[in-house]
Parts: sequence; structure tokens; C-alpha cells
Amino acid sequence: MQLSLPYTEFIDYTAKQLNHFFPDNKLVKPSQYSNVFDIAIERTHYCFKHVTISSYYNNGETYLNHLHANQYAVYLWFLSNTVWLETQNDNLANKIYYLNRTLHSLSCMYDAKMPRIFLLLHIVGTVLGKAEYSDFFVAIHGCTVGAQDGSYPKIGKGVALLPHSSIIGNCCIGDRVSVGINANVYKRDISSDTAVFVDRSTGILSTKPSKEPWVQHLFNVKI
Repeated sequence: MQLSLPYTEFIDYTAKQLNHFFPDNKLVKPSQYSNVFDIAIERTHYCFKHVTISSYYNNGETYLNHLHANQYAVYLWFLSNTVWLETQNDNLANKIYYLNRTLHSLSCMYDAKMPRIFLLLHIVGTVLGKAEYSDFFVAIHGCTVGAQDGSYPKIGKGVALLPHSSIIGNCCIGDRVSVGINANVYKRDISSDTAVFVDRSTGILSTKPSKEPWVQHLFNVKI
């Protein structure tokens, strides 16, 4: 994977951000966490190699740009989750989560069950709770995935949440479901290959069969 900065500068850049925003007595030293950064970058590479968006590549190789907010937010989530999995350092994992929230207005905890392949587009105001996610998940700005009465949704493969949509509570969302703008799925199951939308004339949540999921154009494999 190509990085927008030389490797050591890239991880030092992230460390400097963390130390700037959280200048406590537990400053981040990249040399102590080189293995964690390696794993997070490899996980980001695996995710991005399935994406069709041209800015995710440079000369045919996957590309991670520290100045591309959508890319950097995904990388920061992988980094926070990797820290939590590999070192159990809750302090550092929380800092990375908080950095992502500060920079991108994204709330997605380091122990959330995000999939190996997902995209965040425009990001701002997105809250992704501890649901069960599957690969090829896409969330656009203002989306919410959350619990109701302690129950989180189960989300299938190739699900898209378009701007200001939500999935809340005990829901089973099938594969290749597209949740349209302002549509709110609340404690309701949705079958696979379905588009969910708000009927303009009635304001009622409606569904219809979908021949191809909205996310398909974003990924280079058949979903």
C-alpha cells in the first residue's frame, strides 16, 4: 500500500495528532507501537483494494492519504481497533476513537464489530454502534446505527445507509439492502435485495425489491 507520506512520517503524523489533542502524561511514541501501525495499515489496504473510487489508488496501488478525510477516518478506526485487540491499551484506543470523533464527527467505538471491508463517505455526524456488521457496508453522513432496549441490529452484506438514515434496535437487515435518505428502520426486519425509502406522498417508510444494491458501484467484486 502506498502512503501519502513516508511510512515513518505517516505514523509520526498520527502520533503528533494524538499528543497534540491529548497532552497527558501518556504520550504516544510510535516506536512502541510499530507492530500495531503495521497491522492497521495492512487492514486498511485489504479494505481499500475492494474499492472502485479512483482516489483510493495511485499508479494502480491502493493509496492512503492523510489529507483524505474518508480514508483517514477508516484508517483511524482500524488503528483504534487494532490497539484494543493487540495491546488491550484502553487509554490509547480511546484517544484514537476520540481523535476520529474530533476530526471527522464520527462516533464508532474501537470495540465495535465493524467488518473487514467498509466505507465512510462524507462521515460528519455518523454514529455506528455495536451492531453486527458484514462486509461491503457503506455509511454516508448523518447515519445512525444504534440499540433500543439493549438490542442492536444485525446487518447483512452490502448494506448502505444513505444520508440521515438509521437502523435502530432489534432489526435483522438482509444482504444488499439500501436504506434511503431520511429512512428510519426501527425494530423491523428487512429482507435481502430490498430498497427502503420514505414515500414522498405519505411520509411512510416503504420498501421495494432491488435488482442491484446501491453499494455495488463502489466495490470491484460482485456483492
